[in-house]
Amino acid sequence: MTSVRVLDLEGAMATSVAITVDVLDTANRLALRSGRANQFDVQPWVANGYGDATDPVDLVVVPGLGMRNTQEVRSRLAAPDARAGAHYLKEAAAAGSEIAASCAGVFLLAEAGILDQRRATTTWWLAPLFACRYPAVRLTPADLVVTDGPVTTAGAALAHLDLMLTLVGRHGGEALARECARYLAVDRRRSQSPYVMPETVEGADSDVAIARSWALQHLDTSIGVRDLAAAAHLSPRTFTRRISEATGMSPARFLRRLRVERAVELLHNTDLAVTGVAHAVGYSDPTALRRAMSQELGMSPRTVRGQRTRAH
Repeated sequence: MTSVRVLDLEGAMATSVAITVDVLDTANRLALRSGRANQFDVQPWVANGYGDATDPVDLVVVPGLGMRNTQEVRSRLAAPDARAGAHYLKEAAAAGSEIAASCAGVFLLAEAGILDQRRATTTWWLAPLFACRYPAVRLTPADLVVTDGPVTTAGAALAHLDLMLTLVGRHGGEALARECARYLAVDRRRSQSPYVMPETVEGADSDVAIARSWALQHLDTSIGVRDLAAAAHLSPRTFTRRISEATGMSPARFLRRLRVERAVELLHNTDLAVTGVAHAVGYSDPTALRRAMSQELGMSPRTVRGQRTRAH
C-alpha cells in the first residue's frame, strides 16, 4: 500500500484537497471491487508538526494554493507555515519520498530546492514569475502534467485531477488509473493551453486587462462584446483581435470564462443557492450556468460546491 501525506496548508484550494481524497478513495474502492487490497493510505500534514520527515511516507501531495496575484504569491511563500511546508518537503524528498504538486503549490517544491535541474510545470498565469524566481528549474508551462524522476507537477488548479490520475497510474497501475478516469467520467489530458483562464498575466495586453477588470465589476449585468470593447476604448473589431492575441479566445469565450471563474468562487466561499450564483454572474437562470460550467470545467455547480463541503 502506498502511504500518502497531503500538505493541508492555509489557503489550500478546497477543490484540490477534495480531488486528492476523492480520486484516491475511488482508486481504493475500485481496487477492492476487483479483489485487490486498498492501494492508498492518506493522512494530512499541517504546519503545527503533525507528521514529519522522520515518519516515512511514500508520496507527498501538495494541493494548489489559492492566489489572486503575484504579490500574494510572494507574501504567501514567506509565511511561517509555507516555510515549514517547504522544509518538510525538502526533508521528505531527501528521505526518499515521491513529491507531487499542482498550480501555485509547485512554488513550494521550488522553494525547497527539489525542482532544481528538473522539468516542471505550474499554472500558466504564474509561469513568468516562476521562471524568473527559479531559473534552475526547466519550466514547461504548456504541459498539464510533468514527471521528472520522483517529482510530478501539474498546471492550473483543475489539473490536480490529472495529477492524481497520473499518481494512481504510477502507484496502482495504468489499468486502475484508466478505470478511475472512466468512473469519474474524465478524459486524460496533456496540455493546459486550451484551458487558460483569463486572469491577469504579467506582460499581458493592458487593454485586455482593463476590459477584464471592468467586466469583473459588471458580471451581474447583461454585458457583451461591445461593452468590453468600449471599456478598453477599442472598436469591437480591434478588441476581438487583441483579446485573441492575448488569450487565444473569442470575446464571448473570454466573458464566459470570467463568469465561470466567479461562479466557482461563489460556490466555494458563499452559501448562495445555485440560482443566486447564476444571477450574480450574469445568467438569467441556473440552467445557463450549468451549461457554461459544463462547457468550461466539465462539472456542474453541485459538483463544485460538493468539493468544498468534502474538503474540510
